[in-house]
Amino acid sequence: MTPLSPRAAVVLVGMSIGEAVRRDELLRTAAAHRASIAFLQQADPSLSAELTRLADAGTETVVLVGVRLAGSGPAQSWLRRIAAHWWRERAGHRPELLVATRLADSPDAVATVAAATKAVTGSEPGLTSAAWEDVTGHRHQVLVCRGPRCTALGAEEGARALVRELAAQGLGDDDVLVTQTGCQFPCNQAPVVTVQPDDVWYGSVDPAAAGRIVTEHLVDGRPVESHRLPRHRKEQAGHHDTSP
Repeated sequence: MTPLSPRAAVVLVGMSIGEAVRRDELLRTAAAHRASIAFLQQADPSLSAELTRLADAGTETVVLVGVRLAGSGPAQSWLRRIAAHWWRERAGHRPELLVATRLADSPDAVATVAAATKAVTGSEPGLTSAAWEDVTGHRHQVLVCRGPRCTALGAEEGARALVRELAAQGLGDDDVLVTQTGCQFPCNQAPVVTVQPDDVWYGSVDPAAAGRIVTEHLVDGRPVESHRLPRHRKEQAGHHDTSP
């Protein structure tokens, strides 16, 4: 397969943790297009690090193609925002940055998506906003494990079901903050989900269980015992329980 652009360096940018755990697939797609890879979050190399590498090598033009193989993740606007921040902060040689105007949702879509780009000018929005100043007022934070085993066993589908049911219940980030994480360790219980500050751990969370976690635990305040994992908290060194 010929390069997407014979006169430019092409970078396929994984947009979410979904691409981080499917790194090999992203690498195969990049190799087919003679491109390199970078990640917007949760994996290396970061987009900033890859742009710096290319700029230091004297690259004149870089084409960025956002790839979102998972069903969720940041919008395409975040790719432009991060790229523009790097471009404004870069000291020394700055290549021309061209960003695909939409995301590729499959390896087969990369070439088509890369055909329509828009140049970074430096006038794009920055990385701060008044809307992002304060910690949200959420009552619960749900941590969805996206380690390799959990992902292989359906964590992505469970996460989607969780978000759908939260929306159906009218719960937003100020009620329940959903965060996808790396490995949370009880891998034999995959897919794993934890609910904080309740310190409740769940295993074998399929889409049906995810829906029950929302309706029974997060709405009604009753942990889902059929999927709850035993939790044995280690005592802090030097701490002695003085309660009667």
